[in-house]
Amino acid sequence: MKQFIFSRRELLTRLALPLILTFQVNLPWGASNSSPAEKGFTNLFDGKTLTGWHTNAHKIGHGTGGQWQVEDGVLTGEQDPPGSGNGGMLMTDQKYGDFELSVDLNPDWGVDSGVFLRTNEKGECFQVYVDYHDQGFVGSISTERDGKPRMINRPFYIDAVKDSNGKLIGFDTKPDTRGAVSWGTDYLKYSCTPEVWKKAWKIGEWNTLRIRCVGKYPKITTWINGTKIAEFDSETSKNPQNKKEELYEAFGREGAIALQVHGGKGWPAGAKCRWKNIRIKTL
Repeated sequence: MKQFIFSRRELLTRLALPLILTFQVNLPWGASNSSPAEKGFTNLFDGKTLTGWHTNAHKIGHGTGGQWQVEDGVLTGEQDPPGSGNGGMLMTDQKYGDFELSVDLNPDWGVDSGVFLRTNEKGECFQVYVDYHDQGFVGSISTERDGKPRMINRPFYIDAVKDSNGKLIGFDTKPDTRGAVSWGTDYLKYSCTPEVWKKAWKIGEWNTLRIRCVGKYPKITTWINGTKIAEFDSETSKNPQNKKEELYEAFGREGAIALQVHGGKGWPAGAKCRWKNIRIKTL
């Protein structure tokens, strides 16, 4: 019988390999294993062109489409022209119903954006907030409607804390108690605390947003950098604007994935939202 003799280094390497592979497989959502090789995921953005995407064909409430470019492998969006108030959305050509979506984002402070789910051509959809501004929030779930009241699910909002040079260094958080859009504890099945959110979000860096959307009346769950942020269930939510049959009629069982540039004068001139590694797995 042939004998194999290993050095001490070779033996340790062979013993450690299964542990390394196990660790890689079990990394949390949003960690570094969110790669093109992640099983079942396909790229929606090739890092070079806008192939597979289009802006809204007709003017919607936020504008005629916004300005979208690919810069050094990054998809950027801003108002068109910058600071004009004219926004819109960039939509996938393909429609999706049940899916998991992973996207890296790095917005400038002051932008008002979002990830739209089951989007129709009028810009109506379920939305995951990317409202990166004072009295905004990133990671909770709402709707966009055409001429009808929106559903708002925002348990708290963020305000900037800046240093003496105006650089963003942190956040204050406050409960959202603003009149008709105030927070109700039975609107979401789960919402993280302000402390958890502030720990999850990385200022001035790329953050990974993960979204799972399933069901006729969808259950939508979000994570930032592997930390669970919110869970909404249209079947059970007590939000008065969660009119599930009306929403189903408006959005349908599937629609485009879209990214938003909010219309209006609140968007700072020259500010951009930035996206990369946009990947989806259909369920």
